[in-house]
Order: sequence, then structure tokens, then C-alpha cells
Amino acid sequence: MSDTARDGAYDDLLDAIEDGEGRYLECPNGHGWLPPRRVCPDCGARELTETPFPDSGEVSTYTTISVATPQFSDDAPYVTAIVDFGAVQVTGLLRGVDHDEVEVGMPVGLTVGERETTGDRALVFRSR
Repeated sequence: MSDTARDGAYDDLLDAIEDGEGRYLECPNGHGWLPPRRVCPDCGARELTETPFPDSGEVSTYTTISVATPQFSDDAPYVTAIVDFGAVQVTGLLRGVDHDEVEVGMPVGLTVGERETTGDRALVFRSR
């Protein structure tokens, strides 16, 4: 991992996912958000429940980055995806799948990996 400063909330989420204890926050109306949150931005509910991530989610959209900024040049080409995990959507890198074989609706699991260029930890999806 790089020597960058720790981003409290983001790194706490990554730590929890690495430990198999990743959770999102869900309001009584079924809206989901990644922590930290105190109020649901959709409906204003203040009663947020920690809900474990399901074992897998489904790719709702994705894009293949072929020409990256210099900061991520060693990562290219790579796929960034938005994945539905029940009430919450998560954005991360999709790995372990050929870029031409990625499909909307494919099941993936959530884990933590590293960026090739920087060594920083990142949310990573892997095909199930």
C-alpha cells in the first residue's frame, strides 16, 4: 500500500470488507448508503440500520478505461463498474474477467484490491 494518509471512513469500509464484515446503512424505507451517514438523503429518515453486504451483487453498468490518466496508467485497461447489492450501489474496479466478457447483470462479489500504479487499496469486484 502507498504511504498516503488514511481516509478514515473509506479505509474503515475497506478494512471491514477485508475482514468479511462489510456493511451498508439502510433506512426503514429501503434506501441504502455507504457509511458514514446520519440521515437518509432520499427520505430524511434518521433510523439507519447496519446491513451486511450480500455475498454477491449484479453489475448494473460499467465502462472500460483504455487510456487512463498518468496516475492510473499502469492499471489500464481496466473496467469500472457500478454494482447493485440490494438497497445499495457500489462503484469499484472489476477484475478477473476479460473486458470483452463483462455484461450487465453478471454476478460479482465485493472485495478489496490494490491499484497497479499507486498501490492504494480500492473496492474490487470479482466474477462469481
